[in-house]
Amino acid sequence: MGKRGLLIAVLVLAVLNGALLFFLLHIERELQVTFLNVGQGDAILIQTPEGRQVLIDGGPDRSVLRQLPRFMGPLDRSIDLVIATHPDKDHIAGLADVFARYQVSAFMDPEVANDTSYAQALTYAAANEKEITELAARRGMRVHLGESAYMDVLFPDRDVEYLESNTGSVVLQLVHGENEFMLTGDAPASIEEWLVLLDREDLESDVLKAGHHGSRTSTSESWIDAVSPRYVIISAGEGNSYGHPHAEVVERVQDSGAAMLSTMEGSVTFVSDGKSLKIK
Repeated sequence: MGKRGLLIAVLVLAVLNGALLFFLLHIERELQVTFLNVGQGDAILIQTPEGRQVLIDGGPDRSVLRQLPRFMGPLDRSIDLVIATHPDKDHIAGLADVFARYQVSAFMDPEVANDTSYAQALTYAAANEKEITELAARRGMRVHLGESAYMDVLFPDRDVEYLESNTGSVVLQLVHGENEFMLTGDAPASIEEWLVLLDREDLESDVLKAGHHGSRTSTSESWIDAVSPRYVIISAGEGNSYGHPHAEVVERVQDSGAAMLSTMEGSVTFVSDGKSLKIK
């Protein structure tokens, strides 16, 4: 190769390295929260600027295994934290397969009693994961997700072993700079109203995942007023037999002025730089 060819090669390499550095620096500033399209169920993937990955719930079947590689990359086989908000099939049935496919470092759940085959399969899968940390979700816990993001457990604030499953749902607030996400599992209006009494001044969040897939039993008017979201996400299956989201919830969201998005139309990703939000 002549001097001219060598110079061109060096310049091209410098440009590529510069582009790669710009890309990495750009990605490093961003947090991504993806509400996965897993049909009639919940599954939320959080990816932090430092590369931490959290999966909240795993949907009603193996659909989550088709979705995760799309957003994590096909070669990524580790997840830092898996959270089961409560042991209903539409939230945990896919998690045993996640444990089989991915190396999971920590597992959190509310410890609601449940003896279904799906709950038993999840318990067995978590117990057989090597060097896993198991945590009972309780109010006051803060999960640090690197330097730029953290997640607070707002509920349960008590032993929920024998509570009705939805009532024992883990409620989380994810914070990244000036952006917040309120993630509610299937928590009913009674728990929403309890949290309004406890935390009204601290509940405001940019994004609210509607409780119980948009059922009329959740996403109460007082809850929407306290959270004051810009966006409300409905995680539900297209043409589901439950009629989710219920008309009452749609009307409440519309009256609040928030924009409503749904996984029925595909997975929804929010990208936060700590100040502003973008939607993919």
